[in-house]
Amino acid sequence: MAPHEPDQGAPTLDQAQRQIARYGLTADPQAFLVAARLMAAGARLGQAGEAHFARFGLSTGRYRLLADLEDQDGEKSPSQLAASLGVSRATVTGLVDGLAREGLVARRPSTEDGRGSVVILTARGAERLRDLAPEHFARMQAMVGRLSVEERTVFLDLLARLVEGMDALTAD
Repeated sequence: MAPHEPDQGAPTLDQAQRQIARYGLTADPQAFLVAARLMAAGARLGQAGEAHFARFGLSTGRYRLLADLEDQDGEKSPSQLAASLGVSRATVTGLVDGLAREGLVARRPSTEDGRGSVVILTARGAERLRDLAPEHFARMQAMVGRLSVEERTVFLDLLARLVEGMDALTAD
């Protein structure tokens, strides 16, 4: 695909203009185009991420949970995991259940709150992360390899601002 060519399934500027005109709106077609292409890219990225982590017997969510535990010295409460991963406690429970069945994490009573529990990264879980790291980081770097350091810096700023604007999609 040539630079700036639309992804398959993502609208063109002409299509955006026609849609806006069809509904009699005064929306900015370029703004709509950026948002629509970002959503299409996000969907493709989600699919690619799942295929990537499946190579290692994981899902994106399971990897993120393991990496988060490793980053926090191997131990966190389910509510802390939910907050840091931006998911519900029920989602964390499902992820932990699956990872525990594989021996990659374990639960144990909390030393701070006798009623609660913490999730710990097992030696097997740490080993899985170590084993996948070389290929994972190489593929992640290759994914953005066509961008210069300066472009990546600008992209990170733009991405942060886009993420801030995502609330517009869910606001009441």
